[in-house]
Amino acid sequence: MPVGLRSLPLNLETMGRVRQTYVKRLAKDLVSADEERFSDDFDENKEELKDMDEFRSKKLRNRVAGYIVRVVGNKED
Repeated sequence: MPVGLRSLPLNLETMGRVRQTYVKRLAKDLVSADEERFSDDFDENKEELKDMDEFRSKKLRNRVAGYIVRVVGNKED
């Protein structure tokens, strides 16, 4: 472990965390707004979301893309 990282306190209460509810709501809203834009393929959804300016973090974009796969799959059933 690098020397500089040892001195950092691990205060997890102040670190940000994306809530699962936010990811679900965002994915459902995106799919309902434009159903034909998304598919049941994670990589295609990830590329579609990459074109949007709403996602600054890669982690959030990937979580939403993964949940969109589930939403689209449930609509097909």
